[in-house]
Amino acid sequence: MGTVSADGPRPASLTRLRVALTVFFALDGFVFAGWVVRIPAIKEQTGASASQLGLALLGVSAGAVVTMMLTGRLCRRFGSHAVTVACGVLLPLTVLLPPLTHSPLALGLVLLAFGAAYGGINVAMNSAAVDLVAALRRPVMPSFHAAFSLGGMVGSGLGGLVAAHLSPTRHLLGITVIGLVVTAVTAPTLLRTPAPRPPEGIRTPAGSRPIDRRVRGLVLVFGLIALCTAYGEGALADWSALHMEQDLHAHPGVAAASYSCFAFAMTIGRLSGTSLLERLGRARTVVFGGATGAAGMLLGSLAPWAWLALVGFAITGLGLANIFPVAVERAGALAGPTGVAAASTLGYGGMLLGPPAIGFMADWFSLPAALTSVALLAAVAATIGFATRRSATV
Repeated sequence: MGTVSADGPRPASLTRLRVALTVFFALDGFVFAGWVVRIPAIKEQTGASASQLGLALLGVSAGAVVTMMLTGRLCRRFGSHAVTVACGVLLPLTVLLPPLTHSPLALGLVLLAFGAAYGGINVAMNSAAVDLVAALRRPVMPSFHAAFSLGGMVGSGLGGLVAAHLSPTRHLLGITVIGLVVTAVTAPTLLRTPAPRPPEGIRTPAGSRPIDRRVRGLVLVFGLIALCTAYGEGALADWSALHMEQDLHAHPGVAAASYSCFAFAMTIGRLSGTSLLERLGRARTVVFGGATGAAGMLLGSLAPWAWLALVGFAITGLGLANIFPVAVERAGALAGPTGVAAASTLGYGGMLLGPPAIGFMADWFSLPAALTSVALLAAVAATIGFATRRSATV
């Protein structure tokens, strides 16, 4: 594809490419959510204790983190579009493996493969999205992450509906078939469309520029921002319901809605993220988002009533919604797929760090006090955004 004219209309091929990438983001969320909702059934099938299941689940994390940096190199060599398609095949194939296992060890081993595919597609499709954002000259990165969130909501909702009627094997086989069909339909658009170049006068993502020490430092800064916000997402996923039920004595149904409030608000925030970024710019979006997330989480963790805590969780979701997409996009603009891989790895590390860190702090202090660490790290992200506001890369 040639250079995009700065004054002429955007080519139809860019629109098709944006739709195709949006589908892959949604597919990623859909497949991962399908696996998550069947974890209790697979735990029972494998006879795993709580600690054994925890160790097995580390396979997803280990596979993802190890693969993310490797995927950055593969994208440089083969192109992010081809790698996205390859991982779009592997992800639905590997999600079928967990229900075929009958021991914690076997489960952990197949989750390594699933985690590798999950980490790979996240780096590849984010790298492709960074190129497209530069070519479109619009901050549309949050829309892709909104598609991931929507895919996750559909996947978890569907899983809840079929869990009582289908075995994990049949359920995840259905997800495999859906995933492969979606990939087969969407892949030709990515494979036939070269990575777009930005308009003349717009700096290209740094895949073609040498990566010096300053660039590496800035990539790590954006990775730290991603870590601070992903920490909160991981913590709320695992601990918000327990906080509602244990500390605020909420009904189990109300407690279960706590993470849904956060996730729904985050999805709404990402759907409106492009307009927000166009009005505020990236730096102010990070600063205001981090500050809003910190205020919301203080309310969610310290509120004396359940309904007020739910409001706090929703405000937290709105605040944190666009920080991770901005951080990944900026890292990719600085250092190409390698930057995306570095920021994603740090962000994913934050999501893994959150739940156990909250658990330790809850034992040392209390769960409400531990949850305030989410507010602290959101404030750190806002502070970093403010400190780097004058950089041309923000």
